[in-house]
Amino acid sequence: MNILLIVSGGIAAYKSIDLCSSLVKQGNNVKVILTKNAENFVTQLPFQTLTKNRVYTSTFEEVDENEIQHIDLTKWAEKIIVAPATANLISKFSNGIADDLATSLMLAVRDTSAVYIVPAMNTFMYRNPIIQDNMNRLIKLGFNFVEPDSGLLACGDVGEGKFPTIDKIESFVFQEVEQDLKDKKVLVTAGPTKEFIDPFRCLTNPSTGKMGISIANECARRGAEVILVSSVDNDSISNNVKKVKITSTNDMFEAVKNNFKDCDFIIKAAAVSDYTPVQIFDKKVKKQDGNLTIEFQRTQDILKYVGDNKHEGQKIIGFAAETNNLIEYAKEKIVKKNLDYIVANDISKKDIGFGSDDNEVYIIDRHDNIKKIDKSSKNNIAKAIVDEISK
Repeated sequence: MNILLIVSGGIAAYKSIDLCSSLVKQGNNVKVILTKNAENFVTQLPFQTLTKNRVYTSTFEEVDENEIQHIDLTKWAEKIIVAPATANLISKFSNGIADDLATSLMLAVRDTSAVYIVPAMNTFMYRNPIIQDNMNRLIKLGFNFVEPDSGLLACGDVGEGKFPTIDKIESFVFQEVEQDLKDKKVLVTAGPTKEFIDPFRCLTNPSTGKMGISIANECARRGAEVILVSSVDNDSISNNVKKVKITSTNDMFEAVKNNFKDCDFIIKAAAVSDYTPVQIFDKKVKKQDGNLTIEFQRTQDILKYVGDNKHEGQKIIGFAAETNNLIEYAKEKIVKKNLDYIVANDISKKDIGFGSDDNEVYIIDRHDNIKKIDKSSKNNIAKAIVDEISK
């Protein structure tokens, strides 16, 4: 296989030599691009010696007059691995900056699914919202990311951002995504609902929709036709996911009711409001002396409606976000709402759940089998959930 390895300027650049060696030993034809900053950490010689190919470093070093490097290399490569990928390079890829060979080449890539980006950087840089947004934008465009390992980093910090093992990178790059959901249809709900009191104020919750979006993306990646019903609209949602935008719980109920009947899986990850105002004021309610009393009524129980009306062969997956008696309440919910699975998480923990990029969940089936998924990124949690429900 023709593999193009792009090495950028991080301390982990020296590990790309081992990666290059391993790729060559497996019989791949490897060509290497070193960015200018990468040459501060590694030299061309080891890559040239291992690959028996020249090493590319500059857009303007055209050795072959018949070759336009940043175009022809993309045509030649069957897979492109960027390892390590620094915060700087990821941000340039995401924003279409083309100021060297590596970034110019990335704009000429025809099939983004053949690109595998391996971030390696300080934990706080990796978790920076700007970098996360840039990665999510690339994921939406079809680029693949190999999640970094956790451990002791070169700077002395401990956490995510460590260059993954060679085995982990290669297993991700060469393992074809199993299309186990091909010809399946999946409905996912995600994010909060808003119940307006007046044009200015509403009842809502801090859900960001990240968990549901990760599940929708994972189902689409595995070949499913996916409908995402959500109030959230952000760059991380895959282009292969059909979006249905809603605001209130009633909006979500109508969207689910109109779409769930021919779905194989209904995954209800949204955090909906249980109550809505009886009266919605058409003008802003002005401040007045004394207290204000607003009467609320129950909203439609969407999950129970789906459970009561599901047909044979459908799988209904609910979520239970609780602050106490997590497993007990989750099991009760399975019975009351006729679910096949429930995913329970403790929202009292500040480092997981609402607003976080991480989660820790229990997947419980209708037979009371429990599988705990320890704290991990929501993308990893989504994969574990889909693995379990698609068995």
